[in-house]
Amino acid sequence: MKRPFWYLIFGLAGLLALSCGSEKEVPARRPNIVFIMADDHAYQAISAYGSHLIQTPNIDRIAAMGMLFTNASVTNSICAPSRATILTGKHSHLNGKIDNHFPFDSTNVTFPQLLQKAGYQTAMFGKLHFGNNPRGFDQFKILPGQGAYYNPEFITKNEGKVTVPGYVTDVVTDMTLDWLEKERNPDEPFLLMYLHKAPHRSWLMAERHMADYTTRTFPEPATLFDDYATRPAAAVAEMSVRRHMNWSGDNKIYPRVMKEMGLAEIGIDTLRFNFSVGRMDAEQRATFDKYYGPINEAFRAAYPNMTEEEIMKWKYQRYLQDYLGTIQAVDENVGRLLDYLEANNLMENTIIVYTSDQGFYLGEHGWFDKRFVYDESFKTPLLVSWPGQVAPGSTSDEMVQNLDFAQTFLDAAGVAQPGDMQGESLLPVLTGKLEDWNREAVYYHYYEYPAEHMVNRHYAIVTKDYKLIHYYFDLDYWELIDRKKDPQERHNVYDDPAYADVQERLHRELEQLREKYGDSDSLNRHYIDVFLDDVERDGIFGVNQARLDEILAKRKKE
Repeated sequence: MKRPFWYLIFGLAGLLALSCGSEKEVPARRPNIVFIMADDHAYQAISAYGSHLIQTPNIDRIAAMGMLFTNASVTNSICAPSRATILTGKHSHLNGKIDNHFPFDSTNVTFPQLLQKAGYQTAMFGKLHFGNNPRGFDQFKILPGQGAYYNPEFITKNEGKVTVPGYVTDVVTDMTLDWLEKERNPDEPFLLMYLHKAPHRSWLMAERHMADYTTRTFPEPATLFDDYATRPAAAVAEMSVRRHMNWSGDNKIYPRVMKEMGLAEIGIDTLRFNFSVGRMDAEQRATFDKYYGPINEAFRAAYPNMTEEEIMKWKYQRYLQDYLGTIQAVDENVGRLLDYLEANNLMENTIIVYTSDQGFYLGEHGWFDKRFVYDESFKTPLLVSWPGQVAPGSTSDEMVQNLDFAQTFLDAAGVAQPGDMQGESLLPVLTGKLEDWNREAVYYHYYEYPAEHMVNRHYAIVTKDYKLIHYYFDLDYWELIDRKKDPQERHNVYDDPAYADVQERLHRELEQLREKYGDSDSLNRHYIDVFLDDVERDGIFGVNQARLDEILAKRKKE
């Protein structure tokens, strides 16, 4: 693969970064940091955010102890790039991890490295998603790639690759508590990164929750049958619950039942089912069959007479049952960790963060997955507690991002922040010193196209009131969303005369943000060229081949 030109310049930047930034006065008692992150956990599925879908009493405990953010967001709504932004405090175009295709530039300096150098004991357990040897950790046990829900494998620092029987959410928590109990040095502050696989696709819940969740019925979102009028990129995306959600891998219709019913596979359908359910041992599989067997038989009987609308509604319920079932185990295990911290007097001087690598669509706009800058994907849950520093039960609507986490942790620990980090410390917001906080807008940029789900490349400026979005490359047009008047984000008001002044101002502010963060059209073209060169040579996984051929043919004409 041709290496992007940032490989030539950011290696040197990584070496210089440790010496950049202002010196910090080390606090007398540096706080411990517990960073809890789920994968694809929608804020709509946390009861502290007013969810009408599920109760999450243990995650809610963090909000009760501290601050809940209602305008927290990501810079790029896709898994590995989001994690790279969190670790480096830099936008995707600078840290190099713009999508799940491009490699992570390992010369980047991460905040765990800096905390470790400053005397923190560091540990990571769970899902990293990229790389097999995370830098800056005294101990780690991480899932390879996406990881598995049942009897998962782990890449470990000391034991090599191991397979651990059980359910992944429980296992990751067992490892975390074991480290706290047996390996943590009580004389040093610690950074603990506790990272869940759930609720990532394909949403396989723990055995103990199957009886309950497979029988629940959930309310439908108002935009389940969105028509995408005035939003061309939304109309051509391939993440419809009805059309693009797998029968087998996602909705748990057995491959043999699909074959008997004459249902066509969607994408890597059977592979997903066999990877997830196929890892179960005999006892686990018997429990699965006890609850999913009747679902299969009921569907087999009903399907021949179902309308398209009824199929959509059926798939939505199956999706929500499994997705929310996985979250039930996350909440229980967060409770286990909080209970341990309380029982061992570790709450008093510990920053606890609960977040997700991005948001997720739970049927809104008829979708699952993420990627778009629309709220359910762009916004992410963020709950932060720090006794004595953050007021219990407080909320904030400030425009904060995952870009800010690295600087926040370094600031709290009294560690100098590298000059190439691009976020801002959240301590002024957390401690109520808003006179030291001045951010009116955030920047977003999504790159992974053409790829699975076919969400067009776009960048945007987002304020509390508006979103100005530019789709480019395959489609080339603008959207303007009034967030206050149109909270469901169904109406593009770009070029509406009533918004002429707003549109002009946002264009100006967007260019200022792009300049501030070092993004540009030439950089966009570079990433597109490198990506398409790789695709033409190696192909690409999970993409509508006919549309991909059209895009490649169009590129050759240009």
